[in-house]
Amino acid sequence: MKRLLPILHLTGCAMVIFSLAMLIPVGVSFYTGDGTRWAFLEGFGLSLLLGILPIIFTRRHQRELQARDGFLLVVLVWTLLPLLATIPLKIYFDRVGAPIPLTHLYFETMSGLTTTGGTVLTGLDLLPPSINVWRATLVWIGGMGILVLAVAILPLLGVGGSQVVRAETPGPMKEEKLTPRIAGTAKALYAIFLTVSVLCWLAYRAAGLDGVDAFVHMCATVALGGFSTLDASIAGFDSLRVELVAMAFMLLGAINFATHFSAWRGRSLLAYRRCPEALYFLAIALGTGMIVSVFLFAKGVYPDFGEALRYGMFNTISVITTTGFANTDYGSWPLFATVLMLLVSCFAASSGSTGGGIKLIRLLLLVRQARYELLRLVHPKAIAPLRLGQRPVDSRVLLAVVGFLVLYLTSLGLGTLLLLASGLDGLTAFTATLSSLNNTGPGLGMVGPAGSYADMNGWQITLCTFAMLLGRLELATVLVLFTPVFWRR
Repeated sequence: MKRLLPILHLTGCAMVIFSLAMLIPVGVSFYTGDGTRWAFLEGFGLSLLLGILPIIFTRRHQRELQARDGFLLVVLVWTLLPLLATIPLKIYFDRVGAPIPLTHLYFETMSGLTTTGGTVLTGLDLLPPSINVWRATLVWIGGMGILVLAVAILPLLGVGGSQVVRAETPGPMKEEKLTPRIAGTAKALYAIFLTVSVLCWLAYRAAGLDGVDAFVHMCATVALGGFSTLDASIAGFDSLRVELVAMAFMLLGAINFATHFSAWRGRSLLAYRRCPEALYFLAIALGTGMIVSVFLFAKGVYPDFGEALRYGMFNTISVITTTGFANTDYGSWPLFATVLMLLVSCFAASSGSTGGGIKLIRLLLLVRQARYELLRLVHPKAIAPLRLGQRPVDSRVLLAVVGFLVLYLTSLGLGTLLLLASGLDGLTAFTATLSSLNNTGPGLGMVGPAGSYADMNGWQITLCTFAMLLGRLELATVLVLFTPVFWRR
């Protein structure tokens, strides 16, 4: 039990800091007069109290964290913060006479903090601005949290991608353990994240969005979270300029932020060329978008190629970067196009980005290993060490990647089966699991871009919530807590 006290102390600190974020929608409520400020003030007070209590009771048990402590801390924080985030929402919806089950509100806030973008809310156009701002703030906070995870926690798991990227990338990603230097690393990445966020907000304003809409969509774009102020998502604006802004910053958000840092520090775009993922990612994103666009035009979905390119490219980039925006109901497209987009979303985003899924770095390693195995069939004595960039890749990293892929496929299969057993149709069950695990948001069928997760029952929504947490923390961070060896001294 004493092992847990320092972790609870830091969890309390995270809860206190997180509660301060509720003052943002309080300010928006005062400015717009939407009448929700008391819900957020009450939520702020209760969240602050719940965070202060563990700090007080564990103040004598502070120590430096070990690797195992880091895993438990991350899971606790990413489990409890969405619960705190539901407090003002629960207060508001209960008071206006439109109560929403806690399981569904928890799904909503987990979707925000994991930057998934799936929603259980309808009538977004009519919600008070402060509610939509709070949802967007969760996405933006989640995006910042992902950067710290990529630097401080996930490399300790040996899950493959992060170690290779740190070796390839000069600068902050080379940290190998929890030390005070992590703070400096986080500040550098936060500076890049904040800069990109400001540029995105200004671009949305220039494209014609008002301050609130620009803020909400900036948060959802940079953090690849997909929340919107409109039920129709980006389609509600019917603006090519808005869509171009969204596409540009979705692509930026899906590239490793350490690469952005290296490019900024070196004042050179060569950092993107040296990155083992960036150029491959752009080729996959734009290439898949072109394939979908040509297919839609050939099938007569859009009689004009310019229109097919607009809708095909936007929705492809949105889905494969795991953002979740939509400028049309792509669920009505031929199944080839939608399934292709969802499958590519499994691996397109770069490690160290705010995107979800398997991550491109792992796919590159597996493809190169497969190519090496084919070479050995022809030349059994050939020696061709696996490389990424100019560096050889340790065999333990490759084994970790294979292990991760096994966990991913097992989680996908088990989640789909459980949703099928709960009564969902096959298309909805598979794509809801896939989209939750990849942190993509919308799927197909009942949870397509024109629908939501609102009609799921408590058991189904809980399964999707857990899948979002698994995917965001890269599976092993959560699953390791269920192994007996983790709890042994």
